[in-house]
Amino acid sequence: MSNTFGQSTVLGYPRIGTNRELKKAVEAYWAGTIDADDLEKTAAGLRAEVWQQLRNARLDSIPSNTFSYYDHVLDTAVAVGAIPARFARLGLSGLDTYFAMARGVDAEPALELTKWFATNYHYLVPEIDADTVFKANPTKALSEYAEARALGIETRPVLVGPATFLLLAKGADPFARLDDLVDAYARILNALADAGVGWVQLDEPAYVADRTPAEVEGLRRAYTRLGELANRPRIFVATYFGEIRGALSALLDTPVEAIGLDLVAGPGNLRKLAASGPLAGRIIVAGLVDGHNIWRTDLRAAITNGATVTALADHVAVSTSCSLLHVPVDLSVETRLAPELFERLAFARQKVDEVVLLGKALRDGTAHVPVPLPGGPHVWRNGDVRTRLAALSPAARRRAPFVERAALQQAHLNLPELPTTTIGSFPQTAELRKARAELRAGRLDADGYTARMRAEVEHVIRLQEQLGLDVLVHGEPERNDMVQYFGEQLDGFAATDHGWVQSYGSRCVRPPIIYGDVARKAPMTVEWSGYAQSLTAKPVKGMLTGPVTILAWSFVRTDQPLSDTADQVALALRDETVDLEAAGIRVIQVDEPALRETLPLRHADQESYLQWAVGAFRLATSGVADETQIHTHLCYSEFGDVITAIDELDADVTSIEASRSKMEVLGDLAAIGYSRGVGPGVWDIHSPRVPSHDEVVTALRNAVAAVPARRLWVNPDCGLKTRGYPETEASLRHLVAAAAEVRGS
Repeated sequence: MSNTFGQSTVLGYPRIGTNRELKKAVEAYWAGTIDADDLEKTAAGLRAEVWQQLRNARLDSIPSNTFSYYDHVLDTAVAVGAIPARFARLGLSGLDTYFAMARGVDAEPALELTKWFATNYHYLVPEIDADTVFKANPTKALSEYAEARALGIETRPVLVGPATFLLLAKGADPFARLDDLVDAYARILNALADAGVGWVQLDEPAYVADRTPAEVEGLRRAYTRLGELANRPRIFVATYFGEIRGALSALLDTPVEAIGLDLVAGPGNLRKLAASGPLAGRIIVAGLVDGHNIWRTDLRAAITNGATVTALADHVAVSTSCSLLHVPVDLSVETRLAPELFERLAFARQKVDEVVLLGKALRDGTAHVPVPLPGGPHVWRNGDVRTRLAALSPAARRRAPFVERAALQQAHLNLPELPTTTIGSFPQTAELRKARAELRAGRLDADGYTARMRAEVEHVIRLQEQLGLDVLVHGEPERNDMVQYFGEQLDGFAATDHGWVQSYGSRCVRPPIIYGDVARKAPMTVEWSGYAQSLTAKPVKGMLTGPVTILAWSFVRTDQPLSDTADQVALALRDETVDLEAAGIRVIQVDEPALRETLPLRHADQESYLQWAVGAFRLATSGVADETQIHTHLCYSEFGDVITAIDELDADVTSIEASRSKMEVLGDLAAIGYSRGVGPGVWDIHSPRVPSHDEVVTALRNAVAAVPARRLWVNPDCGLKTRGYPETEASLRHLVAAAAEVRGS
């Protein structure tokens, strides 16, 4: 056991493997092609590889229990016994109960899925009520600690902290259960101490958002209780994603030994720390290296901030600002990035080196570190784009009033009550992925690839006609990802080959890099949507990703305001919508699932963000005629926080995830007088279960009770890319039949 924290650490590390080994193993387990022992063998190998890499990088303090088969919040729920009775009574193994909570089974829908603070990572929302019986289950944390120790590596187990865990949960006032939950944490800490654990990390990121005095007092009460335990490891409370403000004094009033502060997203933490009074005997873990973006650290600026913290505290350790879960694993495997861009980037492995270098500089008392280039992006400008944006008038972001547009659109589209549609993508089959791989490898030429994609588009169109859907989509077979696809066709973006990041469960994405001014080189989607429309008399939706979501799901340049970059992307999308309309597409969907995700955590910062986010969407969508129907789509967020902004987007139709959240968003929309079309999802596509006909009918009747049928659309929660065709066809048949039943009642 070691009670020494050292000078360098990270708050977490990617768990998917350099080549997404975890994704492949988990999906093989779900498919039944490997068993639990094989899955665990892969997982153990990935854990060992990470710990050994961090040790070899000479990181002083190494975290454990950051590995997860699906989600670290779900892992914490299991660790404290917060398994809803509806899953416990299924009689499954521990692993299969875990996956049932994550994905659902025929008998029970999954836990709700939503975004982890201001990131594109999704966590599973714990369900806590008065009947929840917390029970300590430290098995996973103890097992991983023992694995690392067997390799000669001392680690620091990590859990989501008790206050944040309850603040993220749903139920009847979960925070009222804080004292009961802290008792379970106390038993976990006792077990860790008995096993020889020297340090434990408890994450409390919820306290960088606005919190009530009662919630801050709850934090103080929780860590006073845990800190006063006679038998426990030393406690490191990590905060990240912003400024901690009033919660800092609460933590300093407790016996915890170390406090982590994000000095990248929360530069004001330095001022708060300076004003906090004596820090004798306290370790401050300074988040000086950005864990949420991929630009190299400005080491000179970081060492200056580190020296400031060193003057305030007895001991300072350098860390990442948050877990490195949110960045790709290793830059060194990227061989096709332009050299002038490559040398300005740092992925997880390179950020560890930056942390170690800064920690050594602080330990040695030197302000000098080698910096071949300034950290952050270089400036690549496009004068034409900047001139166009400067010339825009307010009218470029406005359309005619909705009531006028709606009449014109209905006359043109002639849709029934409760029109049915999907969100955009259809299953990405192994054959489609193989065709893309063959195109990249040169084994399939462009004409051959186009022919295969056109065949899939025709298959999707014919299937939708057969099922009886009212507004069709082309299925997006040519798209690798809803953001990466556009990034590869826009100036100012760069794509990686191996830059995978976990989004949720086994779902990984490769966020593009926005390094310069954004411009459209040529139409991006017109050929595919136009071809689909030529195959059918029914309306086909053009499918685009919105400017805020493209920013949120990319690694964005930091040399200019996000609002400027959003407008550049919006201008490119505006050109695309105009071209789609000219090609005969009169329904265009511009998805903004990240609208809530990018919302600043502090209320004082939210209004300005929402103004430019709404403005960018309206710039992208206001160039078309009033007869053209604009849709948008939002999913897996707390929509109540941005409900007014959803209205201000002025989309003709908004489709929203609603199945896991039991249609609660409809009440929020009704409360603000929302009067346009809305499509609350009636089928949770992130679960493999097929909803029954009666289940969809019930969901639709609940929706009709909140929204007039004339404004209601019927659709799944999200795109169908990750689903298979058998479950997709069965679910859509139920969806169409349910719409017909409710329409006729």
